[in-house]
Amino acid sequence: MNFQFDLIEDKVEFYEAPDVKELEKKISAQIEHNKAILLSVHHVSHQMHLDENGRTYYSAMVHYKVKK
Repeated sequence: MNFQFDLIEDKVEFYEAPDVKELEKKISAQIEHNKAILLSVHHVSHQMHLDENGRTYYSAMVHYKVKK
């Protein structure tokens, strides 16, 4: 039986939360998880939306790349 492991070089993850603090917690926790597989943050993009009732909604996209 042969096992072959390929290194993940790029990974994009999306997050959402009702407030900035919760969004930051989610992203920070996942950054630590991705460090374990040798990925670091390459780019972060975030947005704030208002729903029809005027409530805020936050989302973010984080692009991870392999550490070289």
